[in-house]
Amino acid sequence: MTQTIIELKGITWNHTRGFIPMTATAQRFEELNPNVRISWDKRSLQAFADEPIDQLAKRYDLLVIDHPWSGFAARTGVTVPLDDWLPEAFLADQKANSVGHSYESYRFDGRQWALAIDAATPVAAARMDVLADMEASVPNTWDDLLVLAKRGAVVVPSIAQDTLMNFYMLCCTMGEDPCVHEDEVVSQQMGVKALQMLRELSALLPKGCFDWNPIQVYEAMTATDRFAYSPFAYGYSNYAKPGYAQGLLKFSDMITLPGGNRCCTTLGGTGLAISASSSHKDIAAAYAQFVASPTMQQAQFVEFGGQPGHRQAWLADYPNKTTNNYFNDTLPALDRAFLRPRYHGHMFFQDNSGAPIREYLMNGGDEKQLLTKLNQLYVQSKSQNP
Repeated sequence: MTQTIIELKGITWNHTRGFIPMTATAQRFEELNPNVRISWDKRSLQAFADEPIDQLAKRYDLLVIDHPWSGFAARTGVTVPLDDWLPEAFLADQKANSVGHSYESYRFDGRQWALAIDAATPVAAARMDVLADMEASVPNTWDDLLVLAKRGAVVVPSIAQDTLMNFYMLCCTMGEDPCVHEDEVVSQQMGVKALQMLRELSALLPKGCFDWNPIQVYEAMTATDRFAYSPFAYGYSNYAKPGYAQGLLKFSDMITLPGGNRCCTTLGGTGLAISASSSHKDIAAAYAQFVASPTMQQAQFVEFGGQPGHRQAWLADYPNKTTNNYFNDTLPALDRAFLRPRYHGHMFFQDNSGAPIREYLMNGGDEKQLLTKLNQLYVQSKSQNP
């Protein structure tokens, strides 16, 4: 008798870290479940951050998403609450083994909208060989960073999305979490100070930074010997693996700002969600549990380029031995990372507020006028939240 084949389709993002572990886990799941076929498509990193998930949910059973979409998912119902499809004990383990706020980042209105299969935040990265050739060391403070930047050795991802995340970072570190009030992103005093600090650093960066995302920064750091240090870019453990790129990066925790506080960066990572339109939610849920399990996360998921979201994987021997201790060394940054707002309208603010910050960092301008613009966008985004 011919066995009925169940087919699932998934969408993830176009990088070794985003695509390869999903195809590898799908292959293994198929071997254990011969009646299942799972295929994965990929989209750009920018589309991953920006493209609305409601359209994707019409075409795919499984979606790898960015956590600011959690509020949208909860309000629109385009993905299913995983509490209805996964064992309570499994979700309790995921929560107990969260890397920073990763598990919480996909929780909204008391329901879990995705599993944190991948954890990330901006961290520091260095080409230790290039620093040695320069007779320089890894910066410890903001002032150290500026000294190294004046030598042309520092690179920072500065596309619109990343400039917004860096603005959040400085505000959080200096004592004000953004977007906690109804009508302003941060106080004018804090906003001006953070913008001026970013502008001071940005004026010392290569112009190419303003067109580079974190992947492009790491490629530039590893493909040439021009850059020695990146102080804050979303971490990619792949570049800490010998043989992955021409140069090898050593990742570490963040610099301190004046006053002694270590930078509190803005949480990233990815989550695995199930489309409400899927005809096989039970199989999709079984696969999601398979991918997010501690056994898979600390072994095959890492082996094939993934950056796990389960805390046991960050502490385990194999992931650290194969990445020059990436996970142990950067875990403190993950644990204190700032959790972005996730209300339904926040994606409007995130999509539109980075560009004016980037323009200011490139060319200067009036900080107070910029903050007024950001506040207008913020209030407009709040009005979209039902």
